[in-house]
Amino acid sequence: MTLVSRARECGLLVAAAMLVAPCLAAETDGSHDFDFNFGVWKTHVSRLLNPLSASPTRAEYDGTSVVSKIWGGRAGIFELEVDGPAGHIEGAGLRLYNPQSRQWSLNWTSSSNGQLQPVMYGQFVRGRGEFFDHEVIDGKNVLVRNTFSDITPDSSRFEQAYSPDGGRTWEANWIMTFVRAADADAAVPTTGASEHSRGRPTADGASAAPGQHDFDFAFGTWKTHIRRLKDPLSGSDDWVEYDGSHTVRKVWNGRANLGELEADGPAGHLEALSPRYFNPQTHLWSVRYGTPRDGTLSEALVGEFKDGRGEFYGEETFKQRIVLVREIYSPVNATTRKLEVAYSADGGKSWQTNWIMTDTLVSAPGKTSTGN
Repeated sequence: MTLVSRARECGLLVAAAMLVAPCLAAETDGSHDFDFNFGVWKTHVSRLLNPLSASPTRAEYDGTSVVSKIWGGRAGIFELEVDGPAGHIEGAGLRLYNPQSRQWSLNWTSSSNGQLQPVMYGQFVRGRGEFFDHEVIDGKNVLVRNTFSDITPDSSRFEQAYSPDGGRTWEANWIMTFVRAADADAAVPTTGASEHSRGRPTADGASAAPGQHDFDFAFGTWKTHIRRLKDPLSGSDDWVEYDGSHTVRKVWNGRANLGELEADGPAGHLEALSPRYFNPQTHLWSVRYGTPRDGTLSEALVGEFKDGRGEFYGEETFKQRIVLVREIYSPVNATTRKLEVAYSADGGKSWQTNWIMTDTLVSAPGKTSTGN
């Protein structure tokens, strides 16, 4: 179902020569390779203004970044907020660990359009992390490399570089240095109006776009009950049930958010996360899912809220065939919400519900428990 991310073949991401090292499974468990990065950091950014142009002109920024732990360290969310003479930059990224390949995926999303950028895959070897993808940038076929190095308990360095010649030469276009903040209560970035991961900042919108705050109802901690159809599209009516918790945190002042689900029942244990991003151009939201099983994100479901009802549509591979997927949020209010997921194997003529999740509010952000 939609909470299980679609597998990705890392060999399709970049030229085979560049992926030989990153695609080899490490001999040791790398699920805690990013533990050094958790916390609050004073951050300096040096950004090349015109990459791949031979211009050396750079812009400098200073600010704060916060890296929060998910799944005991097997995933994490990175939030950045910096300022400089060239302007203000904010952004976020999601890191997920794949226990089968022993690789990490770096998932960056532009706040300008809510779209997931090309996923970078890689791993740490002898204290250095290298991650690669392939992109077309300004009409050029470019390899992209992210590296984490110079790691100590209180400092580290990040560098993004481009190579237009198949990896023979690299140009560093984005450099971040981190020094651990002495004050652990330093301001956590909560707003965002520009993408940071590719070094292409966008303008901060002065007013909220329609639909931008449609998920505000979800922020907080919820008690959740789940009913799941064991074998969708088979004719079976055998359901299993789970109980647990669902926490939704605000990102970019509400224009994005991250849901974390954990539940148990007779059929076993469920863990999942769901990043949701708003596109201010289309006024639509995209929703993806990830589990700790494979460390990847699913294809997006896209939709919006109308009259208190949210509908999101997409497709996925289920039992080796493509099916349509529909999510419906209804009803939605300050203390209760319901999410139903359904599949259609006939182009939307009929739908079979296979996931029903009912949440009851435990505590809103900054508030005490309601007692539920």
